[in-house]
Amino acid sequence: MRALNILQSWGKVLWGHTPLLSIEITRECPLRCPGCYAFGDNHLGGGVTLRELSDKRGDDLVQGVLELADRHKPLQISLVGGEPMVRHRELSRILPELCGRGIYTMVVTSAVIPIPEEWMSLPHFTLAVSVDGLPEHHDIRRHPATYERILSNISGRRVNIHWTVTAPMLGRTSYMEEYVRFWNAREEVHRIWVSLYSPQRGEQSAECLSPAQRQLVTRELPRLRALYPKLLTPDGYARALQDPPASPRHCTFSRLSKNYSADLRTRVEPCVLGGDPDCARCGCSASAGAHWVSEIRVAGPLKAKHLLHGSMYIGNLMARLQRVGLPAWAEREAAGSHPDTHLVRISTE
Repeated sequence: MRALNILQSWGKVLWGHTPLLSIEITRECPLRCPGCYAFGDNHLGGGVTLRELSDKRGDDLVQGVLELADRHKPLQISLVGGEPMVRHRELSRILPELCGRGIYTMVVTSAVIPIPEEWMSLPHFTLAVSVDGLPEHHDIRRHPATYERILSNISGRRVNIHWTVTAPMLGRTSYMEEYVRFWNAREEVHRIWVSLYSPQRGEQSAECLSPAQRQLVTRELPRLRALYPKLLTPDGYARALQDPPASPRHCTFSRLSKNYSADLRTRVEPCVLGGDPDCARCGCSASAGAHWVSEIRVAGPLKAKHLLHGSMYIGNLMARLQRVGLPAWAEREAAGSHPDTHLVRISTE
């Protein structure tokens, strides 16, 4: 069954589709979180920052997002920001359209704004709430999206909790379990997933984890998963966090995704982090999850990544024969990307 699910999920790759699409639907955000990659100076390549970009709203935003979905025909769309809930009126028009097309759709929010109850009945929809640590850290980092405000705005809803672990959170031995225990007990929470802070190349900020701290987190995750069933850390996920792909060229998530910024034209490269990510210290949950899936054995020595690479080759060929836009991985290879390149290419369509 697991192998069948993988084949079904990656079947579209054969036809040159982009399986994963991420869209920064707004440049606006009431938060000023330290270490936020979206508002980094080099997130969009250094020529312009997200706050300087011209974004869309109203009918232009609704139609623009739907046009990207129709063009790329993704399996899943992630709507991020900025703070996407700033555009909750437009989202209330966009989400039913995407979900009606059978696209798995996720909104990633700080929950600083109340979540519309009607979203909870949409098929194929997930709401992810970013909660960075216990109140002692989160309420400082993410004010005004404090614990009190989050709990009020998700009351009666169904959400996933996304935790990005930073170095200051690991000063107390029990910290990780305290966090997981709290959210595991909440009725509103369906799943909890964990990322590690992912720095840019050369970054030495206070958020960066040391190698020993990475080992601590990845050692704790399997133990906590056994105690708290809402924690989503499948076998092999912790190992994927500990040993991330060497470059965007080796990253399954990066190769299968396309990412657009708030003008719906500027591409975020080489992955959702933008800029010049330090892949050796990457802790992205999406990257780790894709890397974990790619290592699953589907038949004897045959792994999911072998099927994927074959599908990518055929998808590239089909796209060229049909004279349609190249899929994400083929675009990068056509541009001459190399596993060790440090070049960040920003393009517009």
